[in-house]
Amino acid sequence: MRVGIVILPEHRWWAAEPRWRAADEYGFDHAWTYDHLGWRTLVDGPWFDSVPTLTAAAMVTSSIRLGTFVTTPNFRHPVPLARSVLALDDISDGRFLLGVGSGSSGPANYDGKVFGGADITPGQVAERFEEFVALTDKLLRQPRTTHSGRWFEAAEARSAPGCVQRPRVPFLVAANGPKAMGTAARHGQGWVTTGKPDAEDLEQWWRGVTELAERFDDVLDQHGRDRATVDRYISVDASPVFSLSSVGAFEEHAGRAAAAGFTDLVVHWPRPDTPYAGRETTLEHVAADLLPGLGGRAAGPAGRGEQERGGPTVTDWSQQGRSAQG
Repeated sequence: MRVGIVILPEHRWWAAEPRWRAADEYGFDHAWTYDHLGWRTLVDGPWFDSVPTLTAAAMVTSSIRLGTFVTTPNFRHPVPLARSVLALDDISDGRFLLGVGSGSSGPANYDGKVFGGADITPGQVAERFEEFVALTDKLLRQPRTTHSGRWFEAAEARSAPGCVQRPRVPFLVAANGPKAMGTAARHGQGWVTTGKPDAEDLEQWWRGVTELAERFDDVLDQHGRDRATVDRYISVDASPVFSLSSVGAFEEHAGRAAAAGFTDLVVHWPRPDTPYAGRETTLEHVAADLLPGLGGRAAGPAGRGEQERGGPTVTDWSQQGRSAQG
């Protein structure tokens, strides 16, 4: 199983750079940052844009894959987004992963609220998300794209020179509901889940994760998609127990994720206070003592095998044929 880590874009670069370098040196398989204009309880604190952050991270790392966790249509338009993705994939030499999500609605949605627009319904969120992902897919595959939809327009949008990764960068689609899962089945090389919200304890949360994984299997079957062609990412810090609150907490999450069939585990860099409160010494112990035994990049060449640079689904998915993509 591969392990990734999220580094929130809240630090000035002189403080953020050592974290990105360390994530690479520790042997994490992928490193992520949030793509928001502001986020929840941290909305009044320091916050930086994901694209220049990941560009800078690409310049100070060499092996770890990098990505957004996750990009949404709350404030991103597919046309300029595609240009940013092309640049990130080029600068990182094919290490970029595009994590996408539908974006929330309601009072917690700062990304949408800051523009002063009205809330949209859950059905509209799902409809907009499908159009967002489908158009971004086309923009990254085709030399020119024209599109006229309910939510987005594109007129002869160019995309030269194309992605380093072919036919485009891999999409990791965050999805808990059935409509978003359909989007993941049609367009994703990876599926991301945060589990069901409001779990009272860890047992309940993992039961919900198992139910979601079974539901996603059914959606893949309905779309005629081979289950083996989609990697499965679990963001375990959405659970009631922070993964790096202790070495034991990480070990338990990793064991449960592997048993549930997840290919990738995603944790967060510890912060001094909530959310994700923990100690960096715990992160160091996990990196030194546990990562090498999980079979990802930290295991070295013998343990990596096909998992190099994110796994066979990332590097070989273009050989699976468009029929698998819906």
